[in-house]
Amino acid sequence: MSATARIISPIDGSIYAERPFLSEAGIDAAVSAGRRAQADWAGLSVAERGRYCRAALEALAAMQDEIIPEIAWQMGRPTRYGGENGGMQERGQYMIDIAQEALKPYIPQEKEGFRRYVRHVPLGVVMVIAPWNYPYLTAVNTIIPALMAGNSVILKHATQTLLTGERFAQAFEKAGLPKGVFQNIVLDHASTEKLLASGQIDHVNFTGSVNGGRAIEKAAAGTFMTLGLELGGKDPAYVLPDANLDNTIANLVDGAFFNSGQCCCGIERIYVHEAVFDRFVDGFVELTKQYVVGNPLDQATTLGPMAQARFADLIREQKAEALRKGAKAHLNMRVDADREGSPYIAPEVLSDVDHQMSVMREESFGPIVGIMKVRSDEDALALMNDSIYGLTASLWSVDIDRVAALGDRIETGTVFMNRCDYLDPALVWTGVKDTGKGGALSALGYANLTRPKSFHLREQI
Repeated sequence: MSATARIISPIDGSIYAERPFLSEAGIDAAVSAGRRAQADWAGLSVAERGRYCRAALEALAAMQDEIIPEIAWQMGRPTRYGGENGGMQERGQYMIDIAQEALKPYIPQEKEGFRRYVRHVPLGVVMVIAPWNYPYLTAVNTIIPALMAGNSVILKHATQTLLTGERFAQAFEKAGLPKGVFQNIVLDHASTEKLLASGQIDHVNFTGSVNGGRAIEKAAAGTFMTLGLELGGKDPAYVLPDANLDNTIANLVDGAFFNSGQCCCGIERIYVHEAVFDRFVDGFVELTKQYVVGNPLDQATTLGPMAQARFADLIREQKAEALRKGAKAHLNMRVDADREGSPYIAPEVLSDVDHQMSVMREESFGPIVGIMKVRSDEDALALMNDSIYGLTASLWSVDIDRVAALGDRIETGTVFMNRCDYLDPALVWTGVKDTGKGGALSALGYANLTRPKSFHLREQI
């Protein structure tokens, strides 16, 4: 393996940035520094930790003019969308705001002669292995609450977006965070697995592929560290016959194609009641035709390249297989660079699809979506649950009771109604089946970054 991590920009195939992988001695030093710093950090009050974290978020906000084009060069998202600062601030500030209440001791019913309570104790050294698709949003989900809970944090960002880690490090330095409490490191896969197997990490949060999650579990086996794993997804939507079609179409097109479809909770398969199927498909196709594929630095571009050419080639393969099996392609849009081996690819909408096609079963993570006609809620429910994944599902209707009842039967981490592809920091972000385990955000997210410690104190007899 190369001794350096290289960002190959999807814009033009150039090397955008290159950094050396950390040596074994450097890794040991980083973990030792994190371990030493953590004890004093945990000794600070929640309010004091919050002041540092807020200052770091403010510092990141001040960098946006540099960060936005940096994201485009690293992973291809159009600059017209302005980066991730809004969502990052919302999540980070919310987790700071609720920390005092979420981390206060649990006190059971009073019992005469005893003082009893349960403290939320930090785990120690938390490692965040962050993905490239939303490099700031996904990382902040764990970094801020881990620090607020009294842990030290080591961030290992995806190679494709490794400059994000440097930005976080700069922000915490500007905030005056004590040395060793937050560290950004650059590791190859082998060194990452070795570190996890060493027993020096107390918790790891990983966002990535199912295979990556399995590798994390294997590396951590026997260490008894805790794990947070957000892995694959194949998120469905169900359009009921009473849905407001204009609103539904606008939101589902955006949910399917924003960020070139490279969203953990992006819409990858849509089930539409037969009563509104034709109107829905017609409207969905017409709106999708308005996308402009091109250089993400161009303000006219609404769909940039995928992060790597191999991701786009997978979409091409899924489309070709679906067409061989009888699917209908509604767009067949042509862009100059849309060819095998190129990260540039036009969006596609397919109908006449079924679950024998990989586009309806396997994660696409790109700008393609299959739309399938259903006759009833029961048909839709069976198809939505016919998946090895379970991150989110969205239902589109005016009947909230009907949706809530259906939602209870969907095997998923989050049920949306009349929206999709959004993380509310007040609600825990979690998944089922091969999507992973653990949870981030909300007060429940703090439970994954602390351990309970019971105090059973009896008065002198």
